[in-house]
Amino acid sequence: MHSLAELTRLFAARFDVNHFPEKPATLYDPNRYFLQLGGKRIRPLLVLMGNELVDDIKEDAWHAAFAIELFHNFTLIHDDIMDAAALRRGMQTVHHKYGQNTAILAGDVMLVKAYDYLNLLHRDVSRPVVALFNKTAAEVCEGQQLDIDFEQQPNVQLEEYIEMIRLKTSVLIAAALKMGAIIGGAGKGNQEHLYAFGENLGIAFQVQDDYLDAFGDPEKFGKEVGGDIRQNKKTFLAIHTRDVASEAQRQQLQTLMQENPADKVQQVLSIMKACGVDEWALQLKQQYFDKAMQHLDAVAVMSSRKQQLFDLANFLIARDH
Repeated sequence: MHSLAELTRLFAARFDVNHFPEKPATLYDPNRYFLQLGGKRIRPLLVLMGNELVDDIKEDAWHAAFAIELFHNFTLIHDDIMDAAALRRGMQTVHHKYGQNTAILAGDVMLVKAYDYLNLLHRDVSRPVVALFNKTAAEVCEGQQLDIDFEQQPNVQLEEYIEMIRLKTSVLIAAALKMGAIIGGAGKGNQEHLYAFGENLGIAFQVQDDYLDAFGDPEKFGKEVGGDIRQNKKTFLAIHTRDVASEAQRQQLQTLMQENPADKVQQVLSIMKACGVDEWALQLKQQYFDKAMQHLDAVAVMSSRKQQLFDLANFLIARDH
């Protein structure tokens, strides 16, 4: 088995090539630009790890990992357009650098290239893997639409928000693991436990992300905390604060959201801490992390083969930035 660092190097060596034709350069250069921005590439590594959990890495796992990474980047290009984001990983977003129409087309052709790699899968695994990929792609779009809908919805319930996060973030993590397991020849039970592990880990990861945005150390987080608060985003923390706050605190929050004073972040954080939201978030993260670990424990392979996934899960959830 390979270590995470080894898998990262192996994936980079295979993936960091030119995936697109030279012409028209006006269409394909934006994709080459975006892919060279890098990123953690956790999702394609999960495909490889899901395969290696039960067998040596097969060539089909590389094809599926490429497809997952290209699909993920397709969603990022389009998300940046919808969010009107100027920067991605500290660099210009595709639509800012090349224009919105080109960015839409570049994202589209990125998705088409993902299917080119899926088309290379052997017949015995192509049907279940492609079916899972299609189901997941639709769910990610559903999650993104719910996120958009929530911007206009005054009172989003916690259960609704969790479902949105499951669709927008968690199912792709879960699917990556399951695809690798399918290719590796894992049984149905192991496939489903790996999927549930990924789902719950993804939700725990988002709780941690929301927590760090509010309560993280700015020096470690790499940016000023409170970005979600400044933008009045409906997060795990914001929703729970609204649910448990007193009437006076709710009215104060409403005023802060409408008037946006200079010390808005500090005032909102003070209300959150008074409501115990910081401790609640850590408990909620642990709840989903524990569920994830229970499903990983239930995967019927030698513990030593699962250690890599245990280590990755702990790394993702224990991070402070």
